[in-house]
Amino acid sequence: MAVKWIGFILVCISVSSLPAADQQHPNIVVILADDFGVGDIRAHYPKNKIPTPYLDRLVQQGISYTDAHSGSAVCTPTRYGLLTGRYSWRTRMQEWVVAAYEPPLITEDRPTLPGFLKEQGYRTACIGKWHLGWNWPGAQPSRMTEKRNGQWKLQWDFTKPIKGGPTARGFDYYFGVDLPNLPPFAFIENDRLTTQPTAGFQLDHSEGIVLPRGFVGAPTAPGWRMQKILPEITKRAVQYVHDQAQQASPFFLYFSMTSPHEPVVPSAKFRGKSGIAPIADFVMETDWSAGQVIKAIDQAGIAENTIVIFTADNGHSHYTGWDDLINAGHFPSGPYRGHKGDIWEGGHRVPLVVRWPNRIKPGSESHQMVCLTDLFATNAEIVGAELPPVGAEDSMSFLPSLLGKKSDQHRTSLVSHSNHGEFAYRDGPWKIVFKMSGRNLQQSRGKPTITELYHLDSDIGEQKNLVKQRPKIVAQMTADFQKLIDQGSSRAGQISANDTQVRFDTIQERRWAPAQK
Repeated sequence: MAVKWIGFILVCISVSSLPAADQQHPNIVVILADDFGVGDIRAHYPKNKIPTPYLDRLVQQGISYTDAHSGSAVCTPTRYGLLTGRYSWRTRMQEWVVAAYEPPLITEDRPTLPGFLKEQGYRTACIGKWHLGWNWPGAQPSRMTEKRNGQWKLQWDFTKPIKGGPTARGFDYYFGVDLPNLPPFAFIENDRLTTQPTAGFQLDHSEGIVLPRGFVGAPTAPGWRMQKILPEITKRAVQYVHDQAQQASPFFLYFSMTSPHEPVVPSAKFRGKSGIAPIADFVMETDWSAGQVIKAIDQAGIAENTIVIFTADNGHSHYTGWDDLINAGHFPSGPYRGHKGDIWEGGHRVPLVVRWPNRIKPGSESHQMVCLTDLFATNAEIVGAELPPVGAEDSMSFLPSLLGKKSDQHRTSLVSHSNHGEFAYRDGPWKIVFKMSGRNLQQSRGKPTITELYHLDSDIGEQKNLVKQRPKIVAQMTADFQKLIDQGSSRAGQISANDTQVRFDTIQERRWAPAQK
């Protein structure tokens, strides 16, 4: 009898010592800042000048990745990659972003991270910027147009549901804006505008800088104030955390911020706070916004069973006050070359900080290479589920590194993509770049790219081109990159297909490439 009791006690002890996440899937909160540079968290670069107290605290509580990358150097493609686990250059969109009133980039049949988590019992929400296209109702369908924003003056019916958005791609709930600088200027909840955009957009320079001056007269909700976008989506995200904390099942929140992307419109309490420039004020408000969501998690009593992931969609923008920051001694790209839009490291190397109390060592650091497409596979491993056999073609789990464990299965190569459709391929410390030959995109269309080679371990600033000194490495990396493209997937053991013919040796002739036959 005594032996039975001892065995019972040992079982109880072993069960009670299990982490909460082993008894219930953890909540997952992804905070994606918009145009937030790798150097913009002060805890990572103490000599930089913009205070970021909330994110500094997150760094102290979690793990920071020093070799983390967005899927692209601009907005839409990174969002596509994060939610699908697939490089966006495998789609027909070969440059730039989804424009106003263009259709969904994520096809209806493609697996998404929120849809996958729903199958595992999660409630899912997207709050903030979408920027992945919708099927807008109107006299004409939403189309992929070569002319950028070529449909904004067409007539659309804003009284009807908008199809193909977040709630049709795996999210239970959505609130936010398509993006802050494209029409219609109004909030969207689930698949409808919350207010009819019966007014016409007018410039109000008291709002801030880098306002969307090209859309004067565009459909706008009466009384629309761009300064209220970030505070409103922050409030909604905080409320969502508190509401879901009362529920039994886990939740996935994708808080897709609208800052510090243009328009640069810091709200009243942040205006002038940095003492540097409006863009610095907006970075401070971005830090505050992320901090409010993290604080809500703590106050709701769910911190120990909630994973918080903070990152950004690409590097810091160069046209919203870059020179003001540099002159003040703040370097948004840290030691890296370039900025948003570039194929250089400053275009796509981003901050990545993850907190998971009692599982991740506080204040730790990892040098493992990570891409935001990897969030799909990582979260699949966290919840103990297999990735879908079709989809997530470029997603590799980095869970072992989160937990401080070594693994032979981790990312060693990476594909980067610029605003103009240029490619770069990483293999360990080596980076081969295929850049435009002309002064701009139009001069480069259809022309061969220029190949350059850099060794990042010894040349993090990408200043010494070794293409002539290392021809064998160039040849091998070029062949490996072509193979990765041709097999339609970089995921081990998976063969898939691209949506179009993908070329890196020439610059594409069209923004929307023809569909693969």
